Amino acid sequence: MKNIGFIGAGRMATALARGCVEVNLVAAKQVLASDPHEESRTKFASQLEGAQVTADNAAILAACDTVVLAVKPQMMSGVLAGIKPHVEPRHLLVSIAAGVTLQRLAEQLPAGTRIIRVMPNTPCLIGLGASAFALDTTATADDAATVERLLESVGKSYEVEEPLLDAVTGLSGSGPAFIYTVIEAMAAGGVAGGLSPELALELATQTAAGAAAMVSQTGLSPAELRSHVTSPNGTTLAGLNALAARDGAAAIQAAVEAATNRSIELGKA
Repeated sequence: MKNIGFIGAGRMATALARGCVEVNLVAAKQVLASDPHEESRTKFASQLEGAQVTADNAAILAACDTVVLAVKPQMMSGVLAGIKPHVEPRHLLVSIAAGVTLQRLAEQLPAGTRIIRVMPNTPCLIGLGASAFALDTTATADDAATVERLLESVGKSYEVEEPLLDAVTGLSGSGPAFIYTVIEAMAAGGVAGGLSPELALELATQTAAGAAAMVSQTGLSPAELRSHVTSPNGTTLAGLNALAARDGAAAIQAAVEAATNRSIELGKA
C-alpha cells in the first residue's frame, strides 16, 4: 500500500492508522491525517510518531491514493464539497460514516469515483474490531482487498451487500454498548450477593470475554455451550429461568433490531 490518508483524525482514524503501521501495511511516515481541530491533529501525531498531520483536506488527496473519510455523518456533505475538485480517478475513498449511503456519497463526488463504505466498531481501538464493508459498483477487486487488509489490521472484516450494513450497524456497531450493559448488570448481581464492586466487575468482564472466546474457538453454538453449563435444577437453570421470566434474551434481540431500524432511518435522512 502507498500513502494512506485520513480526513478526520479522531479515535477511529487513529486506530485504523495505528493498525496499518503495526501490521506493516505502511510505515508511519506514509500516514497522513487532516482535521480542523489542532487538538485532534496533535493527539493523532502523538499516537503515531512519524505520521503527518494538516488542517488541509486537499493536501491529503494530493499525497494519497487511498483516503479514509473518518468524519461524522452530519459533516460529510461539507467535506465532500470541499474535496470534490481534488478527487481524481486514482483515488479510492473509504467512508466510515454511519448511515451515509454509497448513493449519497457518489452523488457528491465526481462520476466514477471508486467508493467503499465501511461499518467498523469501537473494539477496533484495541485490535478486536468486527467490521463490515460494501463496495460501490465502481470499486474493484483490488480496492476490496485494500480495505480488507486495512480492517483486518484492527480485527476481523466481512464483505456484505450494502443493504445489510444497517443490520451490521445494529449488531456489531451498536452491540458493544449492549454487551457493556450485560456486564454492568452481571456485576450488579454480584454486588447484590456481597461481592465488592471491583471484584464483581472483574469477574463479569472476564466471564464475558471467556464465554465469547468459547464460541469463537470451540466451533460449538451458543445453545450447545449453554447446555454444557446448565444442569437440572442447578444454579444456571435458576438464572436462565429468571432471564426468561423477564424476556431478557428477547430484550437484547429487540435492542439490535431497534438499532438496525434507526440506521435505516438515518440513511434516509
